[in-house]
Amino acid sequence: MDEMGKDTGMDTDHITHSTEETRALGATLARDILSGSVLALRGDLGAGKTTFVQGLLEELGAEKPFVSPTFVIMKEYDLAAPTTTGIARVYHVDAYRIDDPADMEKLGFDEWCADPEGLVLVEWPEKIANLLPENTKTVSLRWLSDTDREIVIG
Repeated sequence: MDEMGKDTGMDTDHITHSTEETRALGATLARDILSGSVLALRGDLGAGKTTFVQGLLEELGAEKPFVSPTFVIMKEYDLAAPTTTGIARVYHVDAYRIDDPADMEKLGFDEWCADPEGLVLVEWPEKIANLLPENTKTVSLRWLSDTDREIVIG
């Protein structure tokens, strides 16, 4: 069982050997994630956060292109139809350029997290750690080699 009370059948620690496997793991998580969830994606530059998110977004049926919102801070994807787990919107947040968490509050972060039909994906969550809801789920990605990544979901 995962922290959301669903049996995902997924172990918590994974090694992927290609970008395709990293995307596929994101897609697998997308099938079971519930609306109203917040995922904190931790990892250094090049660890695979955006690749993981691309698989998740594709599985949810979001419209491409899927790029990291580094310069726009947040990209919203309205899904054509809500998922079986109730997700109608995805808020993909990149806090890398945030120096003051209050700036994220001004942009509406609390409202995104309170959206009962939303899913919030946060890259660089350590920059806004005090704003993350208590029930935030963490996905940690670590670069092992040019092709391999360690991904811990917990």
